[in-house]
Order: sequence, then structure tokens, then C-alpha cells
Amino acid sequence: MTVSRILPLVLLAALATFLGLNLGRPQQATVRSAMVGKPAPAFALPGLAGEPGLRQADLATGRPVLVNLFASWCLPCRVEAPQLAALRRAGVVIHGIALRDRPEDVAAFLARHGNPFGRIGLDADGRVAVGFGSSGVPETFLIDGQGIIRAQHIGEIRPEDVPKILKELRRWG
Repeated sequence: MTVSRILPLVLLAALATFLGLNLGRPQQATVRSAMVGKPAPAFALPGLAGEPGLRQADLATGRPVLVNLFASWCLPCRVEAPQLAALRRAGVVIHGIALRDRPEDVAAFLARHGNPFGRIGLDADGRVAVGFGSSGVPETFLIDGQGIIRAQHIGEIRPEDVPKILKELRRWG
């Protein structure tokens, strides 16, 4: 056999070994917001028709709140909907920021999957999400009673995350 025939086989075996060793590893989101530990950004977003929007001042009310960035087009946002409802039933105040979405699509999403939000702001151009240091949707930020971002949860909230989030909220409450 010549090198030109062996080399592709060696490269294929190396690739298969690499993939085989890494397939079972959990994916890690490594993009963390530089805003954790800092005040929430200044913003004022419009709400859905006839509803109040969301402003920075709504986050500094003396008790911790969650701010959930979501979108009607986001499949993982559908997955986390029951967990957000469970957090709401546990007494957690959750505000939503709908990212790059149309109001009618947000309303349909909430009608279909439930509305756990006290207030919803429409971030049509994504500027507020960038101000939070968001890496995408879904993403949830824990804001303490003074309006400081204390924690960030990247990705959908899963059932096993709910007790951890409740514990973290008590820590900052």
C-alpha cells in the first residue's frame, strides 16, 4: 500500500476516535455574561397590546426576580415553559423579554404554552439582550432586590434546575 492510500484511512480513524471520545461528554455553555455582579442595563421596552412593558426599574423592587429571555420561534423555550410555570406557582416573580419577535407571535406562544410572566418587554432589535450580555434564547437572569444581576442560567430551565433556582433566589432574597 502506498502512503496516498494509507493516509486517508489514518485520518479517518483519528477522526472516529476523537468523535467517539467526545460524543458522551455533556455540552458546556462557556459564554458567560460579563454583567453578572453588575446592575441590569438601563432599558424601557414596550409590552404586548394593552399590557405594560418592562423597564429596568421593574427589576429593583426590593425582592429578587427572574428575567427570562425567550422567543416564540425558540424550541427550547417551549421545553422550559412547564418549569417557568412551576417557578411562578412557587411564588417567583418572572419577567419576560421576547427577543426579535412579533407581538402576535408572542401572544400565540403564551396562549399555547402558558404565561408565567408578570411583565413582558418586546426587544425587537435585541439591544436589551445585548445589554444583559445574553448569549441567546432561552436564557434567564436572577436579579436581586436592588437590580443587580446575580446569576445567569444559559439554555432552557429543566425540571432538575428548579430546586437550584429556588435555592439561589432564597440566597438573594
